[in-house]
Amino acid sequence: MYAPLLSRDVWDEEEDDIHYPSYTVGDDGDDDEEVLYWSLDHNKKMECSKLLEGGEKMYDDPDQTEERVKYPRSVFFIIGTEFCERFSYYGMKAILTLYLHNELKFSEDSSTVIYHVWSMLCYFTPILGAIIADTLLGRFRTIFYISVLYVFGNAVLSLSAVPPVFPDLGPKIAVSLTGLFLIALGTGGIKPCVSAFGGDQFVLPKQERQLTQFFSIFYFSINAGSLLSTYITPILRDNVHCYGDDCYCLAFGIPAILMVVALSIFVAGNIARLYRKVAPQGSILADVCRCIWHALRQKCKTKENKEHWLDHASDKFDKSLISDVKVVLKILLLYIPLPFFWALFDQQGSRWTFQATRMDGQIGSWTVKPDQMQVVNPFLILLLIPIFDTLVYPVLARCNLLKRQLPRMFTGGVLAGIAFLVSGIVELKLEETYPIALENGETRLALINTLPCNIRLNMSWEEKEVNLTHLEQVVYKSINIHGQNATLNVTLDLEDETCGDVIHVMPDYEIFVTEKQAQTVLITIDTTIVQMVPVDPPDEYLKPSSGLPRLRMLYNLGVIPFNSTVLLKGKFDTPFEFKIKEKPQGYISGTGFEDVDPDNYEVYLPTSDGGHEKSPYKIDVKLGGVYNFLVQKSLDEAHTNQTTVKNFQITPPNSVHMLWLIPQYFIITVSEIMFSITGLEFSFTQAPISMKSVLQAAWLLTVSFGNLIVVIIAEAKFFKSQAMEFFLFAILMFIDMILFAMIAYRYKYIDELAVENNDKTEESEKGKCFDKREMRSRPGLL
Repeated sequence: MYAPLLSRDVWDEEEDDIHYPSYTVGDDGDDDEEVLYWSLDHNKKMECSKLLEGGEKMYDDPDQTEERVKYPRSVFFIIGTEFCERFSYYGMKAILTLYLHNELKFSEDSSTVIYHVWSMLCYFTPILGAIIADTLLGRFRTIFYISVLYVFGNAVLSLSAVPPVFPDLGPKIAVSLTGLFLIALGTGGIKPCVSAFGGDQFVLPKQERQLTQFFSIFYFSINAGSLLSTYITPILRDNVHCYGDDCYCLAFGIPAILMVVALSIFVAGNIARLYRKVAPQGSILADVCRCIWHALRQKCKTKENKEHWLDHASDKFDKSLISDVKVVLKILLLYIPLPFFWALFDQQGSRWTFQATRMDGQIGSWTVKPDQMQVVNPFLILLLIPIFDTLVYPVLARCNLLKRQLPRMFTGGVLAGIAFLVSGIVELKLEETYPIALENGETRLALINTLPCNIRLNMSWEEKEVNLTHLEQVVYKSINIHGQNATLNVTLDLEDETCGDVIHVMPDYEIFVTEKQAQTVLITIDTTIVQMVPVDPPDEYLKPSSGLPRLRMLYNLGVIPFNSTVLLKGKFDTPFEFKIKEKPQGYISGTGFEDVDPDNYEVYLPTSDGGHEKSPYKIDVKLGGVYNFLVQKSLDEAHTNQTTVKNFQITPPNSVHMLWLIPQYFIITVSEIMFSITGLEFSFTQAPISMKSVLQAAWLLTVSFGNLIVVIIAEAKFFKSQAMEFFLFAILMFIDMILFAMIAYRYKYIDELAVENNDKTEESEKGKCFDKREMRSRPGLL
């Protein structure tokens, strides 16, 4: 989220008469007070809005002295464009980390790094967009051309998510990253231009109130687009199935279509000839950089001492520009600690989303998607901003607390650290539910008795004898082995005299295992001989990164034709299919794992004629759980021909509810209001009018550098525990805010400087009066 700063542009009523204001100081008649003006031309002066004590603004009422100017209809096209673009951006961003991890098969750490590198580019490229608009193309053409690039990037990303188009992972990754790069150029390139182009549509100062109203609606459209898209796109991803999996191509395709709509709305405003277009007049950012560079060069060349090192640029640059740059540098000093806030805030789309995948999102019949939790932030933003403006800040002001912007920003930063303390505590609770990862020299084994009788097992790694009843499972979560591969010995005895169709039991069985691998072994019958069959592929015992249940079928269905399917039908229209394939084990094997929706599924079994029949069994799966469900023919044909279905749990489902994330989202949102929105207000009110675009560029760079911090810490991998990483970010944020407080303590607001200047002026005048009186009384001194 961002709130745009006002443009520096001011123009006369005639469309092509463009002027750029600067500060000048004039003498207001007999009054000794200096008055601040916007200089529009050499023959005309207009008083600008002036900050008084308390930070209030006073404006001349243009409606009293000037002819009323019509409200520009063009801004509605601009607001519509912004809404659709923000829907596209935040909708795609909401599901990006899960796409990187689940579809492109990056690890959680690598997905986090790619996500934040991309976010860093999104907030760095606005500098390029602003320079292009100010020096070459103007805002309208910059928005148009870069939006075309933006649309193309969305289309490329959507196409990369279509499995038949890119079946191989390598090309799919390359095309996906290309699409993300183009989107970063697109969203960043138009980010500084759209809000400023909206400001261009108003005649100042006649429509200053309307301009303020426009930016309020503009900011609302940003959050509304974010709110809707963050809620909708995870539903499209998860509830719609494309090519037998999550429909990322649709979830990316809808934002791509919205970006096409955004471009169409923007072009429609131009076709209607509604836009007021300002020709490029040069970049103030470039002027500032040249001024600073020249001052540094001159300082190194000369030994002359000046009051401020920037004064060395006075031989080439105007004094008013140098004075404005001095003010900007004081504000930029306060910007140094700001990136750490964004390092924490932007992890809502990465680390916090992965955290949500390991939690239970079931609320009655409704399931909250992990990436859907990001909707909490824009929802709370829209809810809390008016509450803070009308209630919280006034109450705090009555208690003489947080009346100034910098203390509010400090409080917001501390709250961000507290939010990560809360997330770390939640993660510690979650870690208690995680399956223990296998280390070198360890393996995991599950044995399932599918025989129609009870059995006794004696195993080489276990001292005690194990008894298993019919369709009972025993799981060994960690078995120590020597080397990468090993052979485990098992002896089996039948407890009953008869055991269905069993005729022969071998005295000893060997199970081949591999380190750091989980294996399920079916104790079953192949014709009339008891067999121990390791299921291929091995078990996936870690919690699914998607947050959904993960399920696969174990089967022993005898003469059912290969490529027959078992169907699971739940509340959605499309059933999940598990296909029986020919494998080296023959008819006794297993399918691959598949992520399914949490539900209580009815099981439809294949028939010999290629159809399906409903079985009396149901399978219940929950979020985060990993399951094997067994479908097996009767092993006691003398008594029954009924096929058996049984669900076995590999990994327990998520037990900590996703709503426990609400506190950290609430705290980080309050932090955003007090830190980010207040920071933008501080920058706007403290900056000279000609430098507002410079500070907007610097503000966006702090977001970019914040994402870079996440990349560095994620790549460093200081801790194996995610909770410890959250605590590290919290501690670093607290240290960062101490640094911010030390810098802010020395900062003087412009109204404080004005009071000091007035006091010095009064003292100077008193001194002059005393000198004159003294000289009149002592004429000999004249």
